[in-house]
Amino acid sequence: MTSMQFPSGDPRPVQRIRIIALVFILIFVIYSLKLFSMQIMHGEVYRNRAESIARRVTIIPAQRGEIFDRTFTQPLVFNTDSFAVSITPAEVPEGTISDLIGRVARILGISRDQIDRKIPVQYYYLYQPVEVAAHVPFATIAALAEQADSLPGVSWQSKPMRTSSELGSLSHIVGYVGDITRDELTMLYNKGYQQGDMIGKAGIERQYDELLRGKEGRETRTVDVRGRRVSSEHTIRETPITGKNLVLSLDRRIQSLAEQALGKRIGSVVVLRPTTGEILAMVSYPWYDPTIFNQNDNGAAYQVLINDPNKPFLNRAIQSSYPPASTFKIVMTTGILREKAFSTEQTVDCLGELTYGDRLWRCHIRKPGHGRLNLQQAMAQSCDIYYWVVGREYLGVERIVSYAREYGYGELTGIDLPGEIAGFIPTPQWKDRRFHERWLGGDTMNMSIGQGYTLVTPLQMANMVAMTVNEGVIYEPHILKEVRNPLTGAVEETVTPQVLHQSDIEKEIFRTVRRDMRQVISEGTARFPLNIKSVEIAGKTGTGEVGYQDRWHSWFAAFAPYQTDDPEEQVVVSVIVEAVNKWEWWATYASAIIFQGIFADQPYEEAVAALGFQYLMPVQSRRE
Repeated sequence: MTSMQFPSGDPRPVQRIRIIALVFILIFVIYSLKLFSMQIMHGEVYRNRAESIARRVTIIPAQRGEIFDRTFTQPLVFNTDSFAVSITPAEVPEGTISDLIGRVARILGISRDQIDRKIPVQYYYLYQPVEVAAHVPFATIAALAEQADSLPGVSWQSKPMRTSSELGSLSHIVGYVGDITRDELTMLYNKGYQQGDMIGKAGIERQYDELLRGKEGRETRTVDVRGRRVSSEHTIRETPITGKNLVLSLDRRIQSLAEQALGKRIGSVVVLRPTTGEILAMVSYPWYDPTIFNQNDNGAAYQVLINDPNKPFLNRAIQSSYPPASTFKIVMTTGILREKAFSTEQTVDCLGELTYGDRLWRCHIRKPGHGRLNLQQAMAQSCDIYYWVVGREYLGVERIVSYAREYGYGELTGIDLPGEIAGFIPTPQWKDRRFHERWLGGDTMNMSIGQGYTLVTPLQMANMVAMTVNEGVIYEPHILKEVRNPLTGAVEETVTPQVLHQSDIEKEIFRTVRRDMRQVISEGTARFPLNIKSVEIAGKTGTGEVGYQDRWHSWFAAFAPYQTDDPEEQVVVSVIVEAVNKWEWWATYASAIIFQGIFADQPYEEAVAALGFQYLMPVQSRRE
């Protein structure tokens, strides 16, 4: 095989050499221009980018604002020193992270799984610190520091721990905080929340989280490839801003009084100032201890409470609804008076029972019954037969529904606490859609005495009484009273009363209703427990049937003083004791203790003694 020969004078090799040289020259020019652009024209941009790569940002947690009762003396919730431990996975030498996690877990006294869940395998290449434990005591941090050289990637920082004195029933109001979840972060990311933040989970802590959380600070420092500080001259520190202090409308003395008056009975108490909507006390039993969320027990204590059949996380004042029972007769009386459906002097003969349809309807007073009663007497004696007859034959379901809604039933009150429910007011249209059944006269009779499908919350019950006191006005109930500066204590914002509902019902009708409510105490069903000397009370009892044998819901809703020249001193008390408790008609007695304690300025023990109720107390309570 012979090699190819180019004829003498063939220009192709020379052209190819020139083309190759031109390409090299072009490449050199392009790189030179790019280098000139990076170093001269855009040098500052790239220097900043390079410097930022070598910067380490440390978050400095902000102190969360404190929460006070209306006296603004001792905080209900405050912060204590604590630490959080983090691991930066990419700083751990390859192949050793599993061993490191096990060692850190042993030092912290937590399970390895707890850390593995926070640092899955896909996080092993992250240079972002991942918090693996909070509320770590100083002694544990000291143990970590002793082994710091052999724990690469492990760091810790101060992270204030939310704590409180013994809150008792205030736990439902104050709530608790916890680590932000992925779902919460998705919703709140645009508001500045980040992974690892503490966030309010319930109560006031959740409702006003943005006020309480403050603004976290940052420390930005330059580090070398090993993460060591290069120079303190380039350290930038943004000081954290403490969250606002909140002053609540709650009166801790009244809260304690209501808590002890209810005792260890499943139920709820609401004490409300009708002229402003301020909540002075709100008790729901059972309650829980929010300090369980400071324990590094992998949520074990929380699971116990979640599985408790008595539902201690439930704030029964706003998150449970019940048949209003005979307290609903306040609504009925208002409707009868306004519509003039049945003369106030006309009577109904109560024989203790009546037959309607295929059922025998019995009044709470069996044969021979109450006898002949007019409206005022029927209210005082809580006669079911009077309201059955007048409700079914003269008032009618549509007007009953209308007046129930006028009092705010079936609608949210707008209280500044999360999780409120609206209760329920049934209608013929609802029954037809729900059960494909026609509304019957028996349904109207049930509704007339607060039974059947009607459901209300204890707070709605308090609002009903407040409307009669204010002669047609309901103010939006609220817990927050003031927002204060955390450093100076100066008031920055005050909550002003907001009208929730203004009724066009004549004021004279509400005066008549209040008079009839007073007669319930002076001559009627609550004559013995509530006819106390310290203050005149007006109210209404209620006994709700729920299917338990020999057990009923015990209701009492009232206000005091009945007559006063200073409306600001009036308070409304609403009490529900659930039927799961041993039947003892306790709502009326608890209310008497609360009113006595408020207006005689007495603690629980003195109020009980003044009323002569010692014999009603459980044996163990008397020993305590």
